[in-house]
Amino acid sequence: MNSVLKKEDAVLVVVDVQERLVPSIDKELYARSLRNYKITIETAGVLGLPIFLTEQYPKGLGPTVPDVLRALEGKTYERIEKISFSCARDEGFLAAIAKTARRQVILIGMETHACVYLTSVDLVNAGYEVFVLDDAVSSRFLHNYTSAIAGMRDAGVVVVSTETAVFQLMNVAGTPEFKKISSLLR
Repeated sequence: MNSVLKKEDAVLVVVDVQERLVPSIDKELYARSLRNYKITIETAGVLGLPIFLTEQYPKGLGPTVPDVLRALEGKTYERIEKISFSCARDEGFLAAIAKTARRQVILIGMETHACVYLTSVDLVNAGYEVFVLDDAVSSRFLHNYTSAIAGMRDAGVVVVSTETAVFQLMNVAGTPEFKKISSLLR
């Protein structure tokens, strides 16, 4: 593993940011995550990363929140409904990721200790290099979030901040892409 994101080898997965989950999510974690969802999605769009949006049992948990859908407007993305907590235990998801021929997966979303954790570990075990953005994931309780971050690191997941990921993906300053994205980080 090289532990540095490369735009030509990365995909973005937005995990289960759904309406009926939000009211029970820790308010501070969610507010921080929402800001960083937008930054990450915009960065992926500007740099041409494949974007996947998952929804855990949308009949029960509702659709993706409007803020995330607005961030995705004008970008190409694939929406995947699932019932398994781990995205990587869904054959449609695995096929979609494999089709990109990219080996780095950036994960953002909810809930850190459940769907994000299980997805990250399963993807590592499947040979992917997985990056979880610690300020773009959230849980109902801070303890669950903290415990999951530690567990993912122990499992070989690279845990970094949104800004760290953005700068890795950008690689250099002075490009038109950098100018578009750097304004989001202020």
